[in-house]
Amino acid sequence: MSVVHVPETDVLRRQDPELAEILYGERERQATTLQLVAAENFTSPAVLAALGSSLANKYAEGYPGARHHGGCEIVDVAERIAVDRAKALFGADHANVQAHSGSSAVLAAYAALLRPGDTVLALGLPYGGHLTHGSPANFSGRWFDFVPYGVDAETGLIDYEQVRTLARTHRPKAIVCGSIAYPRHIDYAFFREVADEAGAHLIADAAHPIGLVAGGAAPSPVPYADVVCATTHKVLRGPRGGMILCGSELAERVDRAVFPFTQGGAQMHTIAAKAVAFGEAATPAFAAYTHQVVANARVLAAGLAAEGLHVTTGGTDTHLITADPAPLGVDGRAARGLLAAAGIVLDCCALPHAHDRGLRLGTAAVTTQGMREGEMARVSALMARVLRQETAAQRARAEVRELTGAFAPYPG
Repeated sequence: MSVVHVPETDVLRRQDPELAEILYGERERQATTLQLVAAENFTSPAVLAALGSSLANKYAEGYPGARHHGGCEIVDVAERIAVDRAKALFGADHANVQAHSGSSAVLAAYAALLRPGDTVLALGLPYGGHLTHGSPANFSGRWFDFVPYGVDAETGLIDYEQVRTLARTHRPKAIVCGSIAYPRHIDYAFFREVADEAGAHLIADAAHPIGLVAGGAAPSPVPYADVVCATTHKVLRGPRGGMILCGSELAERVDRAVFPFTQGGAQMHTIAAKAVAFGEAATPAFAAYTHQVVANARVLAAGLAAEGLHVTTGGTDTHLITADPAPLGVDGRAARGLLAAAGIVLDCCALPHAHDRGLRLGTAAVTTQGMREGEMARVSALMARVLRQETAAQRARAEVRELTGAFAPYPG
């Protein structure tokens, strides 16, 4: 689904041409290169309008009807709309839409359910776990005792029996299911069963799949997890931010963990933009979009595998693909550099059971632009030619410009 361009004003160019050039340059970069970063997307002009609105001026510590600042009667309505839309979209009893990011949403979930020093079971960082899942450089690894589970060495799939064994051995206070680089659906019912056996809370970090969940293209963690943490960008195509979904019995604890424990004033312009995105995600057009995202990812993954890259888990169920380019004679970091020079933008990631880095890419943004299976086959072939250095960067860059020129993110 392409979006409509809203002409920019000349205000910034007149007042601050230096910054204006940076903004215009970034717009040009996004429009003329392939955006395959798995965590990125193009928001609609309506979302951008809310982000740039006068709601950015309003201080609103607290919650609707109980603010610590005056003049919140209008922004209260905006937040209530965002909460109601999120609850309806995901079938949740309660939604907190104030989290500034996915990481701050996870922090609030831990604050609501845990005490420092508690044991937590989560996917290990080498297998796709997030920084907030126990990295020693992050608050999670410093404040809690994380026990990592991994993936099967042959299939790359989560080792569910290891999860059960570790839970029985360590009796964690919480189990986290979710990943930044796992391309398959997660068995939330299994994690619920194991959490119940261990007497643990179940936290689903659904930052990546939540947009697919909204469109019915991925299973929902909401019926199984005590708390669901998510971002509102990525496939969901909203503003950069976070949210938390939970049952009514945890609503007060979650809200107090967000404010006043981990955050101060809510960003009302971002909350309004989240409301816009939730409204868009409730439409049939968005559901069709999410299914196309998955269809595109499967074709892209199959194309990369056919070209000789090792695609982890043998494919994908989602928008996300991880692949090892080593069979083409190049490691992950070098591959990312070669592709960047060709105008193909993606990330590196850890590879299971190896110290090497692979490639992580996704199809959310290019699908928003209107690309489909045919374009994904073309992209996989181009990536392989670039990695084999059969096509010079300049020539590949011209091919990328030709392709993106037919699928402008903001036409007009």
